[in-house]
Amino acid sequence: MKHEDNPKSIKFYIKRYLQDNAKSLKNKIIIDFPAGNGITSRLLNEIGAKPIPFDLFPEYFNIEGIECKRANIASGLPIEDKVADGLICQEGIEHFSDQYGALKEFNRVLKPNGLLLITTPNYSNLRSKLSYLLSESERFNSIMPPNELDSIWMSKHDITSGIYFGHIFLIGIQKLRVLAKLSGFRIKKLHFTRIKSTSLILLPLFYPFIVISNWITYKKNLRKNTDYDYNTKKSVYHEIYKLSINPRILIGGNLMVEFIKEQDFKDVSKQLKSKHKEFGST
Repeated sequence: MKHEDNPKSIKFYIKRYLQDNAKSLKNKIIIDFPAGNGITSRLLNEIGAKPIPFDLFPEYFNIEGIECKRANIASGLPIEDKVADGLICQEGIEHFSDQYGALKEFNRVLKPNGLLLITTPNYSNLRSKLSYLLSESERFNSIMPPNELDSIWMSKHDITSGIYFGHIFLIGIQKLRVLAKLSGFRIKKLHFTRIKSTSLILLPLFYPFIVISNWITYKKNLRKNTDYDYNTKKSVYHEIYKLSINPRILIGGNLMVEFIKEQDFKDVSKQLKSKHKEFGST
Protein backbone atom coordinates (compact mmCIF):
# COMPACT_ATOMS: atom_id res chain seq x y z
CA MET A 1 0.00 0.00 0.00
CA LYS A 2 1.27 3.47 -0.87
CA HIS A 3 1.95 5.79 2.06
CA GLU A 4 -0.62 8.30 0.84
CA ASP A 5 -3.30 5.59 0.95
CA ASN A 6 -2.37 4.30 4.40
CA PRO A 7 -4.35 5.89 7.30
CA LYS A 8 -1.37 5.21 9.58
CA SER A 9 0.72 7.69 7.54
CA ILE A 10 0.46 11.48 7.72
CA LYS A 11 0.66 11.46 3.92
CA PHE A 12 -2.85 9.97 3.88
CA TYR A 13 -4.23 13.08 5.62
CA ILE A 14 -2.21 15.44 3.44
CA LYS A 15 -3.65 13.73 0.36
CA ARG A 16 -7.18 14.02 1.71
CA TYR A 17 -6.64 17.71 2.53
CA LEU A 18 -5.33 18.44 -0.98
CA GLN A 19 -8.18 16.60 -2.64
CA ASP A 20 -10.78 18.35 -0.46
CA ASN A 21 -9.26 21.74 -1.33
CA ALA A 22 -8.34 21.02 -4.94
CA LYS A 23 -10.60 23.74 -6.34
CA SER A 24 -9.12 26.54 -4.22
CA LEU A 25 -5.54 25.33 -4.74
CA LYS A 26 -5.74 25.00 -8.52
CA ASN A 27 -3.11 27.16 -10.29
CA LYS A 28 -1.75 28.31 -6.90
CA ILE A 29 1.98 28.35 -6.22
CA ILE A 30 2.63 26.02 -3.28
CA ILE A 31 6.07 25.52 -1.74
CA ASP A 32 6.73 21.95 -0.58
CA PHE A 33 9.43 21.98 2.09
CA PRO A 34 10.92 19.64 3.09
CA ALA A 35 9.86 17.79 -0.03
CA GLY A 36 11.42 14.40 0.78
CA ASN A 37 10.77 11.87 -1.97
CA GLY A 38 8.23 14.16 -3.62
CA ILE A 39 4.85 12.57 -2.89
CA THR A 40 3.28 15.86 -1.80
CA SER A 41 4.62 17.68 -4.84
CA ARG A 42 3.15 14.96 -7.05
CA LEU A 43 -0.23 15.26 -5.34
CA LEU A 44 -0.13 19.05 -5.73
CA ASN A 45 0.64 18.66 -9.40
CA GLU A 46 -2.23 16.19 -9.84
CA ILE A 47 -4.81 18.66 -8.47
CA GLY A 48 -3.57 21.44 -10.73
CA ALA A 49 -1.47 23.40 -8.26
CA LYS A 50 2.06 24.59 -9.05
CA PRO A 51 4.46 22.93 -6.61
CA ILE A 52 7.89 24.38 -5.84
CA PRO A 53 9.78 21.71 -3.88
CA PHE A 54 12.88 22.28 -1.75
CA ASP A 55 14.83 19.88 0.43
CA LEU A 56 18.15 19.66 2.23
CA PHE A 57 18.82 16.49 0.23
CA PRO A 58 17.02 16.80 -3.14
CA GLU A 59 18.88 13.70 -4.31
CA TYR A 60 16.04 11.66 -2.77
CA PHE A 61 13.30 13.49 -4.67
CA ASN A 62 12.12 11.12 -7.40
CA ILE A 63 9.15 12.70 -9.19
CA GLU A 64 9.68 13.07 -12.92
CA GLY A 65 8.93 16.43 -14.49
CA ILE A 66 9.34 18.41 -11.25
CA GLU A 67 12.66 19.87 -10.12
CA CYS A 68 13.53 19.92 -6.43
CA LYS A 69 16.18 22.43 -5.38
CA ARG A 70 18.47 22.24 -2.39
CA ALA A 71 17.53 24.42 0.57
CA ASN A 72 18.78 24.63 4.14
CA ILE A 73 16.27 26.40 6.37
CA ALA A 74 19.16 27.80 8.41
CA SER A 75 20.20 29.94 5.42
CA GLY A 76 16.70 30.52 4.03
CA LEU A 77 14.73 29.35 1.04
CA PRO A 78 16.19 30.36 -2.35
CA ILE A 79 13.09 32.22 -3.50
CA GLU A 80 11.94 35.84 -3.51
CA ASP A 81 9.61 37.52 -1.03
CA LYS A 82 5.83 37.02 -1.22
CA VAL A 83 5.75 34.75 -4.26
CA ALA A 84 3.89 31.73 -2.91
CA ASP A 85 0.18 31.27 -2.24
CA GLY A 86 0.88 28.47 0.20
CA LEU A 87 3.56 26.42 1.89
CA ILE A 88 3.34 22.85 3.18
CA CYS A 89 5.83 21.86 5.86
CA GLN A 90 5.14 18.17 6.34
CA GLU A 91 6.98 16.50 9.22
CA GLY A 92 9.75 19.08 9.02
CA ILE A 93 9.58 21.57 11.87
CA GLU A 94 10.57 18.98 14.48
CA HIS A 95 13.94 18.76 12.68
CA PHE A 96 14.65 22.53 12.68
CA SER A 97 16.93 23.92 15.37
CA ASP A 98 15.56 27.46 14.90
CA GLN A 99 11.81 27.02 14.61
CA TYR A 100 11.04 30.71 15.10
CA GLY A 101 13.48 31.57 12.32
CA ALA A 102 11.88 28.94 10.07
CA LEU A 103 8.40 30.36 10.63
CA LYS A 104 9.62 33.88 9.88
CA GLU A 105 11.14 32.56 6.66
CA PHE A 106 7.83 30.92 5.75
CA ASN A 107 6.12 34.24 6.38
CA ARG A 108 8.62 36.02 4.13
CA VAL A 109 7.93 33.87 1.07
CA LEU A 110 4.13 33.82 1.44
CA LYS A 111 1.73 36.33 -0.03
CA PRO A 112 -0.71 38.16 2.31
CA ASN A 113 -3.35 35.70 3.57
CA GLY A 114 -1.16 32.87 2.34
CA LEU A 115 -1.67 29.30 3.54
CA LEU A 116 0.78 27.56 5.85
CA LEU A 117 0.06 23.89 6.56
CA ILE A 118 2.27 22.27 9.19
CA THR A 119 2.26 18.65 10.27
CA THR A 120 4.46 17.27 13.03
CA PRO A 121 4.44 14.38 15.51
CA ASN A 122 2.03 15.40 18.26
CA TYR A 123 4.11 16.29 21.31
CA SER A 124 0.93 17.42 23.07
CA ASN A 125 -0.82 14.05 23.26
CA LEU A 126 -0.95 12.18 26.55
CA ARG A 127 1.46 9.44 25.50
CA SER A 128 4.07 12.06 24.62
CA LYS A 129 3.51 13.88 27.92
CA LEU A 130 3.94 10.63 29.83
CA SER A 131 7.04 9.73 27.80
CA TYR A 132 8.61 13.06 28.66
CA LEU A 133 7.76 12.59 32.34
CA LEU A 134 9.31 9.14 32.48
CA SER A 135 12.41 9.54 30.33
CA GLU A 136 12.33 12.77 28.25
CA SER A 137 12.06 10.53 25.21
CA GLU A 138 9.64 10.48 22.31
CA ARG A 139 8.35 7.05 23.29
CA PHE A 140 9.01 5.50 26.69
CA ASN A 141 10.32 1.92 26.87
CA SER A 142 11.18 2.12 23.16
CA ILE A 143 13.20 5.16 22.11
CA MET A 144 16.14 6.73 23.91
CA PRO A 145 16.05 10.46 24.63
CA PRO A 146 17.57 12.61 21.85
CA ASN A 147 21.28 11.84 21.56
CA GLU A 148 24.23 12.11 19.21
CA LEU A 149 24.01 8.43 18.20
CA ASP A 150 20.36 8.15 17.19
CA SER A 151 19.38 11.74 16.39
CA ILE A 152 21.60 12.45 13.37
CA TRP A 153 19.51 11.17 10.49
CA MET A 154 21.65 12.42 7.62
CA SER A 155 25.09 14.03 7.50
CA LYS A 156 26.85 14.05 4.15
CA HIS A 157 29.51 16.75 4.03
CA ASP A 158 30.46 15.86 0.46
CA ILE A 159 26.98 17.13 -0.53
CA THR A 160 26.15 19.83 2.03
CA SER A 161 27.34 21.08 5.39
CA GLY A 162 23.77 20.98 6.66
CA ILE A 163 22.78 18.23 9.09
CA TYR A 164 19.41 16.52 8.93
CA PHE A 165 18.61 16.14 12.60
CA GLY A 166 16.12 13.61 13.92
CA HIS A 167 13.32 14.46 16.32
CA ILE A 168 15.49 16.61 18.59
CA PHE A 169 13.15 19.61 18.35
CA LEU A 170 9.72 18.08 18.88
CA ILE A 171 7.09 20.77 19.39
CA GLY A 172 3.65 20.84 20.99
CA ILE A 173 0.59 22.81 19.99
CA GLN A 174 1.15 25.68 22.46
CA LYS A 175 4.72 26.39 21.42
CA LEU A 176 3.81 26.00 17.75
CA ARG A 177 0.92 28.43 18.19
CA VAL A 178 2.96 31.17 19.88
CA LEU A 179 5.94 30.92 17.51
CA ALA A 180 3.55 31.10 14.56
CA LYS A 181 1.74 34.07 16.13
CA LEU A 182 5.03 35.91 16.67
CA SER A 183 5.86 35.21 13.01
CA GLY A 184 2.64 36.74 11.69
CA PHE A 185 0.34 33.70 11.48
CA ARG A 186 -2.92 32.72 13.14
CA ILE A 187 -4.49 29.31 13.40
CA LYS A 188 -7.29 28.86 10.88
CA LYS A 189 -8.12 25.22 11.52
CA LEU A 190 -6.90 22.11 13.30
CA HIS A 191 -7.08 18.96 11.20
CA PHE A 192 -7.20 15.76 13.19
CA THR A 193 -5.41 12.57 12.20
CA ARG A 194 -5.33 9.09 13.64
CA ILE A 195 -5.78 8.34 17.34
CA LYS A 196 -2.98 7.02 19.54
CA SER A 197 -4.37 4.11 21.55
CA THR A 198 -2.17 4.74 24.61
CA SER A 199 -3.33 8.36 24.77
CA LEU A 200 -6.94 7.25 24.44
CA ILE A 201 -6.54 4.87 27.39
CA LEU A 202 -4.95 7.62 29.50
CA LEU A 203 -7.60 10.24 28.67
CA PRO A 204 -10.32 9.24 31.19
CA LEU A 205 -7.76 9.14 33.98
CA PHE A 206 -6.09 12.48 33.35
CA TYR A 207 -8.70 14.60 31.60
CA PRO A 208 -10.52 15.93 34.72
CA PHE A 209 -7.21 17.10 36.18
CA ILE A 210 -6.19 18.69 32.88
CA VAL A 211 -9.44 20.66 32.66
CA ILE A 212 -9.39 21.83 36.29
CA SER A 213 -5.71 22.75 36.29
CA ASN A 214 -5.88 24.72 33.05
CA TRP A 215 -9.12 26.45 34.10
CA ILE A 216 -7.51 27.65 37.34
CA THR A 217 -4.48 28.93 35.45
CA TYR A 218 -6.69 30.65 32.87
CA LYS A 219 -8.80 32.47 35.45
CA LYS A 220 -5.80 33.40 37.58
CA ASN A 221 -3.97 35.03 34.68
CA LEU A 222 -7.06 36.94 33.59
CA ARG A 223 -6.88 38.69 36.97
CA LYS A 224 -3.11 38.89 37.32
CA ASN A 225 -1.98 40.40 34.01
CA THR A 226 -2.61 44.16 34.14
CA ASP A 227 -0.62 45.07 31.02
CA TYR A 228 -3.52 44.35 28.64
CA ASP A 229 -7.23 45.07 28.63
CA TYR A 230 -9.63 42.32 29.64
CA ASN A 231 -10.92 41.52 26.14
CA THR A 232 -7.40 41.10 24.76
CA LYS A 233 -6.42 38.81 27.62
CA LYS A 234 -9.59 36.78 27.32
CA SER A 235 -9.14 36.30 23.58
CA VAL A 236 -5.55 35.04 23.88
CA TYR A 237 -5.86 33.07 27.10
CA HIS A 238 -9.11 31.42 26.08
CA GLU A 239 -7.59 30.20 22.83
CA ILE A 240 -4.70 28.72 24.81
CA TYR A 241 -7.08 27.15 27.33
CA LYS A 242 -9.19 25.54 24.61
CA LEU A 243 -6.10 24.06 22.97
CA SER A 244 -4.94 22.69 26.34
CA ILE A 245 -8.15 20.76 26.96
CA ASN A 246 -8.96 19.72 23.39
CA PRO A 247 -9.51 15.94 23.59
CA ARG A 248 -8.60 15.41 19.94
CA ILE A 249 -5.20 17.02 20.51
CA LEU A 250 -4.67 14.98 23.66
CA ILE A 251 -5.19 11.69 21.80
CA GLY A 252 -4.07 12.54 18.24
CA GLY A 253 -1.03 11.02 16.63
CA ASN A 254 0.04 14.08 14.64
CA LEU A 255 -0.56 17.79 14.78
CA MET A 256 -1.89 19.07 11.46
CA VAL A 257 -2.43 22.81 11.70
CA GLU A 258 -3.61 25.16 8.98
CA PHE A 259 -2.35 28.72 9.47
CA ILE A 260 -3.11 31.95 7.64
CA LYS A 261 -0.57 34.73 7.19
CA GLU A 262 -2.32 37.72 8.78
CA GLN A 263 0.64 40.13 8.70
CA ASP A 264 4.33 40.42 7.84
CA PHE A 265 6.54 39.14 10.64
CA LYS A 266 8.41 42.46 10.67
CA ASP A 267 5.23 44.20 11.81
CA VAL A 268 4.50 41.84 14.70
CA SER A 269 7.12 43.24 17.08
CA LYS A 270 5.63 46.73 16.80
CA GLN A 271 2.53 45.50 18.63
CA LEU A 272 4.30 43.71 21.48
CA LYS A 273 4.81 44.98 25.02
CA SER A 274 7.76 44.13 27.26
CA LYS A 275 6.84 41.82 30.11
CA HIS A 276 9.71 43.04 32.25
CA LYS A 277 10.88 46.53 33.11
CA GLU A 278 12.97 48.44 30.61
CA PHE A 279 16.74 48.51 31.11
CA GLY A 280 17.79 51.12 33.64
CA SER A 281 14.34 51.41 35.26
CA THR A 282 13.91 50.91 38.95
